[in-house]
Amino acid sequence: MIEVLRTGALSTVQDAGRTAYRRFGVGTAGAMDQLALAIGNLLVGNPADAAGIEVPVLPFRVRFLQALDFAVTGADCRLELDDQVLMPCWRYHAKAGQTLTLGPDGTGFSAGARSYLVVSGGIDVPLVLGSRSTQLRGRFGGHLGRALADGDVLKVGAPAALALISGSEQTKVRNMGFGLVAPSIALPVSRFYKQNAALSGLLNAVRVLPAAEYANFTAESLEGFWAANWKITAQSDRYGYRLAGPSLVLTTALETRSHGVVPGVIQVPPGGQPIIQMRDAQPSGGYPKIGAVIEADIWRLAQAPAGSCLRFVLVTYQDALAAKVANDAYLRKVQDQIDLYRSLYV
Repeated sequence: MIEVLRTGALSTVQDAGRTAYRRFGVGTAGAMDQLALAIGNLLVGNPADAAGIEVPVLPFRVRFLQALDFAVTGADCRLELDDQVLMPCWRYHAKAGQTLTLGPDGTGFSAGARSYLVVSGGIDVPLVLGSRSTQLRGRFGGHLGRALADGDVLKVGAPAALALISGSEQTKVRNMGFGLVAPSIALPVSRFYKQNAALSGLLNAVRVLPAAEYANFTAESLEGFWAANWKITAQSDRYGYRLAGPSLVLTTALETRSHGVVPGVIQVPPGGQPIIQMRDAQPSGGYPKIGAVIEADIWRLAQAPAGSCLRFVLVTYQDALAAKVANDAYLRKVQDQIDLYRSLYV
């Protein structure tokens, strides 16, 4: 078990989410940065659907009430196990009674918007509609259907990370730990846009496909959509990112019936300022859709903090598939490296 000693707003238990119930009006929920959760689970030997803790506000502190392997992925932050400074994207072993703190670095800044604490065995909360994810609006799933609070004690599933290692070698591996190259380094967006010097240095570039009502916007609006630096406003959260930039205008008035939407869809309400649907968004909506952030870049979007800017990059369906292949290849490489490391101690 682990005990939450200190938490900021909206730290929640999340897994890969619930995708089979959207037709019944149940949102997806799940980790905003699915890639960060996935590599955390790989590092500690968990199944891909194991639940971890999403931490959007620092500091966050827990006490391990039992010996556990753990990893912290996602946004860079200062990590301390008791008084020992740790590295992100690295697997460590904690003894019972030790305290882990996630906090900003010395400048008061952490790169990214969400960190993920993943422990061997996963966070063991009840399955609700096939998922352990917290759905805040519906007040179900996760830990009592709510954000974590100081004093909460969370159960942990049966650890399996070192099942192949025994005896003294197990202690050696646990003391050494192992880590990986973070996605922000292994999958830089500039790799795909080397021909565009302006984009190569842009931190929050995300690739976008035109959506159903794209052609219904004026030429000036479409030009502005691709050229503007869109600010993520303070009204952004797990439900959606509200952006500020040039007004997007339809060529003629358009009314649509509510229809299915998914995370990444960019809708434009009457005010002309777009909203990007995120993991807790409702499963349907009627605002015109100008585009959709490709699935492979949702994790980049999830790590863009409020106050930062986004640039949308027009891509094709083939580009979107290639990006998904690149993400999958990265995860396979991570798994291969972990398997190789373990084989040295079998």
